[in-house]
Formats: sequence, structure tokens, C-alpha cells
Amino acid sequence: VQLQASGGGLVQAGGSLRLSCAASGRAFSRYNMGWFRQAPGKEREFVAAVSFGGGNTYYADSVKGRFTISRDNTKNTGYLQMNILKPEDTAVYYCAATSEVSNRVDGYSYWGQGTLVTVSS
Repeated sequence: VQLQASGGGLVQAGGSLRLSCAASGRAFSRYNMGWFRQAPGKEREFVAAVSFGGGNTYYADSVKGRFTISRDNTKNTGYLQMNILKPEDTAVYYCAATSEVSNRVDGYSYWGQGTLVTVSS
């Protein structure tokens, strides 16, 4: 499956953005989907994941209550709604797909190219 993330940009602290992850190739609905982020000089970290049917969601503690992951399998697209953004949320955000839901970078076989989110204070 090929993934393409979009929707990043510059936003002020307290604002919102919605990232999208468009999938093509193999059936998107067969895969669990995750979002990760990587800030400058830091390792890539887990943000959120959603099961293949959308019924189960998982979040990093740092974004719980502010971010919402979802997917629309009829559109082969996943989403990450980000609210109450903070400067520490600044990073390149990546979407990824896996057969077994995971919060580990090495748990994902397919990756999108990343989209930059910058939150100004």
C-alpha cells in the first residue's frame, strides 16, 4: 500500500489542523493505520493508531484529549485531527500502515513521505 500524507502547515499555539493520509494500492481497509512524528534532532515517536475497521484507537499520552485519529475506508483515507496545538507538537508527521496494530516504529511496514507541522508560540 502506498501512503501520502498532507495537511501540514504553520499554525499558532492553541489552533487546529487536520492531517490526511491517502492510500492507494493494496486494500487500505486490511491495514491498521498509525501516525508518528519526528521533531528536529529527536527520534520518530508514536502519536496515534486506529484499527483496520476504525473501531479501536490508541494515543500517546502527550496527545490524548487533543488529537483524534479516524479513517474512512470508503475513501481510502485516514485522518489526524489536531486541536489545542502546542509548540512542542512541531514535527514532521508521518502516516504508516501495518498488519498488526503497534505503537512501535519498527511495527509498521508502509510509510508515507511526511508532512511538516509548525506550531508558533
